[in-house]
Amino acid sequence: MASLRIVKAGAPVLATAAEPVKTITKRIKRLLDDMATTMYAAEGVGLAAPQINESLQLIVLDDGSGLIELINPELLETSEEMEYGPEGCLSVPGIYGDVRRYTKIKVRAKNRYGKAVIYEPEGFLARIFQHEMDHLAGHLFTEKAVNLRKVDEA
Repeated sequence: MASLRIVKAGAPVLATAAEPVKTITKRIKRLLDDMATTMYAAEGVGLAAPQINESLQLIVLDDGSGLIELINPELLETSEEMEYGPEGCLSVPGIYGDVRRYTKIKVRAKNRYGKAVIYEPEGFLARIFQHEMDHLAGHLFTEKAVNLRKVDEA
């Protein structure tokens, strides 16, 4: 498994809607593995394929409870309740802001074996899902954030 280069804000792939994965091939599975390696190496909690310059609907994430892989995720339901919370992004290093997100969501996706899976994350995990799904739609958190601030990365 390789650690891949993470593209930064301004890269065209980050402003474009990602393509659905049509067939789960060995290449797709290898990409998921490499994305997880890259996310962990960068000490992130989520990574979407556009962030590694691949316009595909692939996401890996881990809130500390274990790796989750999503292929072609769809948002099915949202809570009425929303709240602001701090976010950063591996593609926008050193910048943080507060983003309003749903506190609970329901998402359907495929796993690496092509099986449909349903997730109902709440709190921080729901925030990660929404942040990464925004990448698949061609949006960065900075478009939704208030109180944007620069933080020195020591």
